[in-house]
Amino acid sequence: MLLVNGEPRETLPVSDRGLQYGDGLFETIEIKGRQPVFFDRHLKRLEAGCGRLAIPFPAPEILAEEAEILCKHSLAEAVLKIIVTSGSGGRGYRRPETIQATRILSLHPYPDYPNSFSTEGINTRICKNRLGINPALAGIKHLNRLEQVLARAEWTDQTIHEGIMLDSVGHVIEGTMTNLFYVKDHAVYTAPLGQSGIAGIVRGLIMQLAEQHQLALYERSYSLEQLLSADEIFVCNSIIGIWPVKQIDQTVFKPGPITRKIRQWLADYKQETLRSEQ
Repeated sequence: MLLVNGEPRETLPVSDRGLQYGDGLFETIEIKGRQPVFFDRHLKRLEAGCGRLAIPFPAPEILAEEAEILCKHSLAEAVLKIIVTSGSGGRGYRRPETIQATRILSLHPYPDYPNSFSTEGINTRICKNRLGINPALAGIKHLNRLEQVLARAEWTDQTIHEGIMLDSVGHVIEGTMTNLFYVKDHAVYTAPLGQSGIAGIVRGLIMQLAEQHQLALYERSYSLEQLLSADEIFVCNSIIGIWPVKQIDQTVFKPGPITRKIRQWLADYKQETLRSEQ
């Protein structure tokens, strides 16, 4: 099911700047028990992204109402995608004097990932395509995702479940669809995202939970060599939760106790959040 500016239709003007220039943002939200998970956090990130791109943010109550309409028609588990673009405009990069934002809400089947990805871990590879450095766009989930598209096109091997991306100067940043953490000597590390990458909802939650539980967690730039010497590695996003990494190319890792502990903290927090919002 699909809603475009609140109407059930599947068409969009070809003049929409989201199509023409990728001028917009999106959120991908887990639906659990016909209820959007961490919905407020997603809306806050969407609002922050709209502010960065100077796109009028749709009223949160409208987005909530339209999300509720879709969730009523969903399966118990599904995926909700929200797209906001700067609307239609003429040819050329300059926006219209008055921006009429387009909002698109769509419902999708929940991906059928094996449980073993969460418990035993996944195989990954290092991508050749690099993330560009652009502080103006770093962190937000804008529609220009060609770097990830090209990186994901690098492999067709179904035994590889994610690709790890470096930036143009060789720092490890994230996965093609995930944020990345590693554990070394009982401390957790993740890349700062002020220059490139996407600041994921679950990434932020993990940092919050680590602080609450007094687990040492640091944002710092790190190299591929440092990553490959880690004790534990895991990736995360709003749909998969947390997946341990058991292999990067030829280097093998084991899911470890800190990853399992953080997975449990996240699962408990999600259940508490869903109960409080019922």
